[in-house]
Amino acid sequence: MSEISLEADADVARAQQGDDAAFTRLVEPLRRELHAHCYRMLGSSHDADDALQDALLRAWKGIARFEGRSTVRSWLYTVATRTCLDLVESRGRRALPMDLSPSSDRAVLEDPPLTEIAWLSPYTSGPVAQYEQREAVELAFVAALQHLPGNQRAALVLFEVLGFSAAEIATMMDTSTASVNSALQRARRIVADKVPAASQQQTIREIGNGRVQELVASYSTALEQGDAGALVALLTEDVTWSMPPLGHWYSGITAVMDFATEIPLTRCPSWRNLATEANGQPAIACYLGLSAASEHTAWSITVLTLRGDKIAGLTSFIGPEHFELLGLPNTY
Repeated sequence: MSEISLEADADVARAQQGDDAAFTRLVEPLRRELHAHCYRMLGSSHDADDALQDALLRAWKGIARFEGRSTVRSWLYTVATRTCLDLVESRGRRALPMDLSPSSDRAVLEDPPLTEIAWLSPYTSGPVAQYEQREAVELAFVAALQHLPGNQRAALVLFEVLGFSAAEIATMMDTSTASVNSALQRARRIVADKVPAASQQQTIREIGNGRVQELVASYSTALEQGDAGALVALLTEDVTWSMPPLGHWYSGITAVMDFATEIPLTRCPSWRNLATEANGQPAIACYLGLSAASEHTAWSITVLTLRGDKIAGLTSFIGPEHFELLGLPNTY
């Protein structure tokens, strides 16, 4: 047995005797990946915060019953998954505007926020996240997961993302291996229809970080200068633009540019932008001001979805609360 295993076993024993510090040592190395798991399951960073806090409290209260038949990691994922399934049952799924209605052909000037909808939110994977972890929080994948029932969602994430076997998942979810395999089969069909064949991580590798930075800088400049022509040059013909919590969204370059020229490029006095990252994808923190000389306040986090070396999707998460999640200032 390795020295690390012996130390973990010792900490389990101490935690079972009520040692808070020992429990923290067991949990802390897994906290970030557990939080990402909760986000995939729930589609919301705030819900992931709540779920992880609840799961760790359940784990602390139940550690005396941990018998060591599985690893501590597997046991914590069991607790976190069951906690998330409870929340899925009570809170429902998170949505994007395209889940709710057809796209709009022309700019909608009066578009009040739909506050009664539980919207998908952006997520920061952090600069140290591994490739597989970044790929598994991409917007298309997390949005597709929201279309699955809780058990299918959990089975797919535990198997495809985290590498647990069907038998292990059956134990974690208190069901049969046959049920897990059936849930996986159904889940894969639904997700395959909604997730592009090439992930954003693959696209970024193919076009290179330099081109990605050029796209981000060019988009920022076009928005700040109100340059519709420069913006058009960056977009695919079938580009989409959505802005939760606004219900309307736009599909195709004609509709997207009608919206852009009617509202952000002409009706918004002044923009300042910061390059950032969300969901393992390039993103732009957009700040709106009354004039170029005034203070600009947090408006939206726009996540870019790339295809080839152009922008195929813009998802603008409106609201200053998203800036805090990404560690960004509220003014610029």
